[in-house]
Amino acid sequence: MWSITRRRGAGPSALFVKVAGAITDDIRRGALQAGDRLPSTRTLADELAVNRNTVVAAYDELVAQGWVVSRGPGGTFVSEEMPERTVKRAPAPAPRAIAGRPGFELRTVAPPRAIVGSDSTPFQLSAGVPDTRLLPTAMLSRAYSRALRSRTGRAALDYTDACGAPRLRSAIAAMLRSSRGIPASAENILITRGSQMALDLASRLLLEPGSPVAVEELGYRPAWRAFEEAGARLVPVPLDAHGLVVDRIPPAPRCIYVTPHHQYPTAVLLSPARRIALMERARRDRIAILEDDYDHEFHFDGRPVPPLAAADPGRNVIYVGTLSKILAPGLRLGFVAAPPRVIEGMAALRAIADRQGDQVLEHAVAEVIEDGELQRHARKMRRAYEARRDALVTALRKELGGVLDFELPAGGITLWARVSPDVTLDTWCERALARGVAVATARDFALDGRARPFVRLAYARYSESELADAVRRLRDALPRGTTSTRLRG
Repeated sequence: MWSITRRRGAGPSALFVKVAGAITDDIRRGALQAGDRLPSTRTLADELAVNRNTVVAAYDELVAQGWVVSRGPGGTFVSEEMPERTVKRAPAPAPRAIAGRPGFELRTVAPPRAIVGSDSTPFQLSAGVPDTRLLPTAMLSRAYSRALRSRTGRAALDYTDACGAPRLRSAIAAMLRSSRGIPASAENILITRGSQMALDLASRLLLEPGSPVAVEELGYRPAWRAFEEAGARLVPVPLDAHGLVVDRIPPAPRCIYVTPHHQYPTAVLLSPARRIALMERARRDRIAILEDDYDHEFHFDGRPVPPLAAADPGRNVIYVGTLSKILAPGLRLGFVAAPPRVIEGMAALRAIADRQGDQVLEHAVAEVIEDGELQRHARKMRRAYEARRDALVTALRKELGGVLDFELPAGGITLWARVSPDVTLDTWCERALARGVAVATARDFALDGRARPFVRLAYARYSESELADAVRRLRDALPRGTTSTRLRG
């Protein structure tokens, strides 16, 4: 006759669970066989010196798990089909993968052009991004928490305005009026998920298939992709030491895309005379100017030049800005300043694909703008980046003075340099990448894809000591026979 094997150890489990576990153990080791009858609940309770209800609960648990079956007054019996055996006899089917190729036709869409290097590259001097180590995370966390708890923040969790949180629109309009001279009000502002969304929306609003768009011959490829997706035909305009050569803009473009403050990628400032000529051309021919002011905050030598939008009584400028360079790229906050009709049209297009942004985040950022925290953080970053620019320049002149010729950039977070004709540029870049330094060349920014003897070095995300290390690696990567010590520029 079967007698329950008593488990050792008290443990924290309920008593009925321990009784059920002891019976399960005996079934597993064969002390109880399929079809065996268990003692009545009263008999087992007396044997164990426990309350009968404890055994009733244990039997109910075993029935639920499939170890035993109850036949009412006839008794309780060990199940003919053990739960574990059932699982073994009915293995889960192998997972099916979604087919690699769809059963229908698709447009061919080229993937975004990758930045030179990868996340594992120690020094990505190819990527003009801020140093997220400087991000005031505690400040943002507190502001976000307050925004989420507030009445307006809770309301922002519902469907809201596609133009963005009114509070942030007002805060950005005030910031543009005070720091950039743009006479904007909240109705002139659209909040976007970064400047790329703003460029895409502007393209979809302005352009039709075949529309000519004048672009800088070296420029920002993601913007070009947005124009091309809208069906535009890109027309390159030459650059020189004074920026975009306005006289070379083709007749009757639908739009002129320009980065006048720190030209992307050369960091050249558009000269005052050309700024005037560009604005006159736009007003005369009713051309839209798409002004991308992606790093206005980072101007080191004197006051930054006001945006084109600050001198736009004719309302020809659609001004695109971003907070991603001040905060972090992953936060995805950009904005547009333009006439209300433009803002309304872009908001309608935005709602098709993205009903609204992160309104709680927008309320939090509005708070840090209103209380001056964002401006203080921007000043801190500007000081840090100016020190890094100077450290990079010092290291380049010491280690690569005979190889690179450059002007001290007045602002921005990158340095543009001409490479000596003695250096085979592609070979140097390949050797540098093997040593952990990724460098972008002019070809990476050229609409025509043609090679030019220039490199762009992005320095914002690295400390002074890290930049010195990166430059030494660049020196060590020079092809054999190259002289690097003669100072140039």
